[in-house]
Amino acid sequence: MPSSKGSKRGTNMANARKLPTCFPSSLPTRREAVLFVAFSICVSLAACASRPDAGFLSAVPGSTTGASDQTFLVATTRQRDARPGTLFNGERASSLDFARIKLSIPPSHVPGNVEWPSAPPGDPNKDFVVREASYLDSDKEFIRDLNAQLVMRPRGSRRVLVFIHGYNTLFAEGLYRFAQVHHDAKAIAVPVLFTWASRGRLTDYVYDTNSATAARDDLEHTLRLVLASDADQVNILAHSMGNWVTVEALRQIKISGDLRNADKVGYIFLAAPDIDMDVFKSQLRRFGKPRKPFYVILSRDDKALMLSKFLAGGETRLGAENNTAELAALGATVIDLTDVSATDSSNHSKFAQLATVAPELEVVLGRGIAASSPTEFQGQPATGSGLGDVISSPLSVLGAPVRIVAGQ
Repeated sequence: MPSSKGSKRGTNMANARKLPTCFPSSLPTRREAVLFVAFSICVSLAACASRPDAGFLSAVPGSTTGASDQTFLVATTRQRDARPGTLFNGERASSLDFARIKLSIPPSHVPGNVEWPSAPPGDPNKDFVVREASYLDSDKEFIRDLNAQLVMRPRGSRRVLVFIHGYNTLFAEGLYRFAQVHHDAKAIAVPVLFTWASRGRLTDYVYDTNSATAARDDLEHTLRLVLASDADQVNILAHSMGNWVTVEALRQIKISGDLRNADKVGYIFLAAPDIDMDVFKSQLRRFGKPRKPFYVILSRDDKALMLSKFLAGGETRLGAENNTAELAALGATVIDLTDVSATDSSNHSKFAQLATVAPELEVVLGRGIAASSPTEFQGQPATGSGLGDVISSPLSVLGAPVRIVAGQ
């Protein structure tokens, strides 16, 4: 795939199959935090040596029996990377860029996991691999490809799912995590990845924060493009620091007064949001009572957000908020995953496990949740007549109830 834009500087591509335990179990004292940050630097440098480098997104042609193929559209503020099979790096581009990537998920895929290749370009029988990839050089090409996928779906079912990743995320990590979530959720929506210039290093928290902030206008532009497409509904899923740029972009759309196609906005899921609580309150005050609630997916044992809280001077992060009633009063619907055991050591990516029960969860959210009491969701649609029923028959992939508290 040719490279014609931006810097040729690259970054490491993907993570090991299991990330090291690198977050504290509780909010540290200042001395403990300093020691911990120093330890994190050492761990991150050691981990980089074992993470796949360039070439892991090289195309593997052909087809594999039992594999699932899906085409993803990409809008990004990252620079293109000249190294074969790398596509984009973690440096900031001067303008929004686009790509189209066809991925294959192996027949042996385990829900909630990303099966990373142990060596490039990967084995399609057991690994996530790229089948085809090409850059798109304009808004028009991006919309053309998006509409071409939408037209293959019946009217009324032409949905788009936009995913915005978080801090410390390399391009391939964001792409493959989105592929896992989209696949496990059995989503019929056309997947669009918005990926901002994260360097994918624990030590670059400030750089990533500034990159996310710098991407606000480009995300607003991308959302406007998607909303102006032939889509019937546009759903949004943001993770971690990606929630900051997402809510800011939505706020910009709101205060601009240009709300064309805003009625196409469907679900807005804010997963483990790394947003200061006071900032989120001010954002919602600007929105007013949302026509449709923001769905805040949180976990009070999120160790990554504990560290973020320390770095932010002790200010609570939205994704680890204990006062769910306060969030509900602001109009948000809270999906609390605290009781669910995470598959990652930081408890920061539980939302990826929730994808497995997405069809059932959508039924529950579509029916409405009673504001008077929390619902315990365990993986099956409620059968009772009233809203807020307790949903039984837990699925082994979750193993614990998911508490849902409705916005007021």
